[in-house]
Amino acid sequence: METPASYQPLERRKVYAQIAEQLLGQIGSRALKPGDALPPERELTESFGVGRSSIREALRMLESQGVITAANGGTFVVADAANPLNSSLRLLFTLDERAGMHDLFELRRILECEAAALAAERHAEVHLEQMDAAVEEMAAALADSGRGDRFIEADLSFHLAVAEATGNRLVLHSMQAVRDVVRRALLTVFRIPRSPERAVGEHREIRAAIAAGDPELARQQMRAHLVRVETDVDQGVGHD
Repeated sequence: METPASYQPLERRKVYAQIAEQLLGQIGSRALKPGDALPPERELTESFGVGRSSIREALRMLESQGVITAANGGTFVVADAANPLNSSLRLLFTLDERAGMHDLFELRRILECEAAALAAERHAEVHLEQMDAAVEEMAAALADSGRGDRFIEADLSFHLAVAEATGNRLVLHSMQAVRDVVRRALLTVFRIPRSPERAVGEHREIRAAIAAGDPELARQQMRAHLVRVETDVDQGVGHD
């Protein structure tokens, strides 16, 4: 006769975890939207019928996950939907010593080449206008004494516009999450001679392929751009 498996006694779910789950449900159902303030601590204790310590622990849990952020006066507001993913990716990239720049750009190729192809099929005029504005801002930043921070923000705006043009919210959220990690890499690239100028031309080519409704060309142009940028990152890191 087989020996019965040994199981650990089940623990009652922590009160604060149940509170956090209900608040998360309110956010997920859009009863609480990004930027909305959560009810005051006293109101939450009365609504849930629990002590302040449980409320505070639930709020700390949601804050650590990036779901809510602290505001003035000790209140909390709902964070942007992409914030938890953003925070997690930044933390993962920092803690995982095996995750290097090659991994980052491989992830970008997987995500952004297909995003460009989808954008070619699904874009609206407003998305092309956003891409145009981003490219013009990149060019203006180069003319403005080579303002690296301004250039990089415009560069990232272009890629977010491509992601938004896919019509896929998860693609957009993923690109927003990658943005902060990519920003560090682009600071290196900006110092490489002629690299920013090449980026302006490459972004225009990607935009043209998307505007033409050519998914395969958009995919190829995005891939060529990302491969070139990764090569420049390697060169820049080698000279640091």
